[in-house]
Amino acid sequence: MLKHRGFPGRLPGTDFQFTIRRPNPKGATPLIRRDRYRDRRAPDKRADLAFMGALWAHFGDAPFERGNLDAGRLSWLFAREVLPYDDPFDPESYDAQLIIDEKAARASFPEAFEDGMWA
Repeated sequence: MLKHRGFPGRLPGTDFQFTIRRPNPKGATPLIRRDRYRDRRAPDKRADLAFMGALWAHFGDAPFERGNLDAGRLSWLFAREVLPYDDPFDPESYDAQLIIDEKAARASFPEAFEDGMWA
């Protein structure tokens, strides 16, 4: 499992996790598309925004390996702002390649693309 050095481990001041420390011996948690409803709590929305900002700051528009990115947090963006890059795509692989759909991400999280969000 690739560890993304320099990627924030969590949303500062919260327990919202962005990365995992070690691989699950039973295999990677599968990535699924989770529905984001309008009535989600404000802290959950902030975590999504911060995670998207961290993804963009770290990877930009280049394909990236799932590695140690948290499956739960990634699933909130999966199949909308973060798309499978591999064909065929294995949602249960730490080696799976993903890519940010910049147009969809900018529409959903415009603040994540502002300069200095993670400075």
